[in-house]
Amino acid sequence: MVVKQIKQAASQIRRDVIEMAFRSGGPHVGGALSCVDILAALYHKIMQLENWEERDIFILSKAHAAMALYSTLVSKGIMSPDLLETYCQEGGRLPAHLDRFSGRGIECSAGSLGHGFNIGLGVASGFKQRGSTRRVFVLIGDGEAQEGSVWEGALFAPTMGLDNFTAIMDYNDLQGYGSPSEICCFEPVASKWSAFGWYVCEIDGHDHNSILRALAEDSCGKPKMIIARTVKGKGVSFMENQLIWHYYIVTAEHRLRALEELQ
Repeated sequence: MVVKQIKQAASQIRRDVIEMAFRSGGPHVGGALSCVDILAALYHKIMQLENWEERDIFILSKAHAAMALYSTLVSKGIMSPDLLETYCQEGGRLPAHLDRFSGRGIECSAGSLGHGFNIGLGVASGFKQRGSTRRVFVLIGDGEAQEGSVWEGALFAPTMGLDNFTAIMDYNDLQGYGSPSEICCFEPVASKWSAFGWYVCEIDGHDHNSILRALAEDSCGKPKMIIARTVKGKGVSFMENQLIWHYYIVTAEHRLRALEELQ
């Protein structure tokens, strides 16, 4: 039943992403679609959100996928659906990259890649120092994982014993100008994070059961890195694994075709 609910939520989130991308005439629809299943699992099963003052924290470090987070927050009832209409509109509340003051549930302003990851580590460290049981989850992109600041954080977290911190890498193997493996290869990525002292899982980032298991798995006192193999543009056949959908604009024709598939 839980997986069915997550699947239904993910389908609606993807439809909302297409609608926002169409209305705004803006880019980044492919990268938003690739992380939807991860966000749906986090918000609809894993994260503690009922007691808002003691909620778990989620930071979308690859903040150009903001449409996915906005839609997820709406699906969970945290953000008003009306706000989606304002995405990248004149006088609207929701920007293309995250602004902490734009809506409920946006925990961190982000956009410069590599920054949200370390902000999350700081929050997790603060929780630890206060003896809080609150957890922090951060989603990064595979292109973002080329940033030096990410690897500084990778050294910091095990040293500080941040077993309340989970990072998920949206590994769709496409960034703005090509494949990360061609631009700045970081393989074997799992071995590197493990060598830095992290508990590492590798999963299919669209298999809801695998996502849930990895998120719930005991990290043995270590910070956790989940390497989620995903597909850019997931759910819309003509967008899947296509580099152009990092920047391409959703036209009226694209919108109709995508929504038909997502039904």
